[in-house]
Amino acid sequence: MAIISEVKDEGAKPSASSSPEPKPTSFVASFNPSNVVGFLEKVFDFIAKESDFLGKESVDKEIALIARVATDKYYKKKAEEMEKKKKKEEEITKKAEKEPTEAGGKDKQTNPNLRVPNKGNGLDLENYSWTQTIQEATVIVPVPPGTRSKSVECQMKKSHLKVGLRGQPPIIDGELFQAIKPDDCYWSMEDNDSISIVLSKQSQLEWWKSLVKGEPEIDTQKVEPESSRISDLDPETRLTVEKLMFDQRQKALGLPASDEIQKQAMLKQFMAMNPTMDLSNAKMM
Repeated sequence: MAIISEVKDEGAKPSASSSPEPKPTSFVASFNPSNVVGFLEKVFDFIAKESDFLGKESVDKEIALIARVATDKYYKKKAEEMEKKKKKEEEITKKAEKEPTEAGGKDKQTNPNLRVPNKGNGLDLENYSWTQTIQEATVIVPVPPGTRSKSVECQMKKSHLKVGLRGQPPIIDGELFQAIKPDDCYWSMEDNDSISIVLSKQSQLEWWKSLVKGEPEIDTQKVEPESSRISDLDPETRLTVEKLMFDQRQKALGLPASDEIQKQAMLKQFMAMNPTMDLSNAKMM
């Protein structure tokens, strides 16, 4: 349920010649996340009925500004969540490295050393290799030449992968680093000597450190996404990835991040649209 009402400016002083201020009017409507546009239509219908706001010459610019601010807040929240998760992982790793585990009080690293990713941003292991993009992971499992598809056993569940040949111990059998979308995953035989498996990631906003939990992990800070791969992403994911990459470069150079740059630009634009308002000390949160 959404309720929107006008807010009375406590700092405003009524004048004798001004007309009486309109009474706040409540707006009540149910919000269905699957029909956001329908909700917005109701909001604008209500505004049109109760005020002359939509008749202003600058209404398009003001609405666009509101939308840009809201969008910026959305992506800022996404970036903060990822940064928070990254910092938490770094803290856990540092704590594990400093924790004394030997009788002499010497520090011993409990986590395996992170490995440098292969050219596909994955890792080449003894029994299989894997690569990844921000959207999916691809696994290549070598098998004896002449192997047919009917001899292959491949089970792709939301959080588990099992691959092998019938009558033999599985080559891969473990919990995936993160969840996948089984309905969008598939496997095939390549040249009758390897099994190719494509796993569609459920979360397409971060890199996997390993294919299966417990296997050697890669250093995701050394992942190098190709420009061509970024261009293949859907608009929302691509915008998030490019924003994170830009902010990372800005941070390394000691420069303002994208959200700060955009906020300053929007503040200047709003001041130009409302020259009579004193926003010299305004800060955008």
